Amino acid sequence: MTGTLAALGAGLAVIGAGIGLGQIGGKSVEAIARQPEASGDIRGAMIIMAALIEGAALIAIVFIFFVG
Repeated sequence: MTGTLAALGAGLAVIGAGIGLGQIGGKSVEAIARQPEASGDIRGAMIIMAALIEGAALIAIVFIFFVG
């Protein structure tokens, strides 16, 4: 039973990270289209936020496998 719950938790963590990364990518492209002169700042913030989301998802998956 715990293996099934761990697999479900890992799947939810990956789906959540994918949705978050998609939102970040889409909104940053919209922001760059509106203000092309700020593309460097927007791109930098996008990369930092994407790295934080990936890190949180990785920690969640590792935690799930240790618990399960």
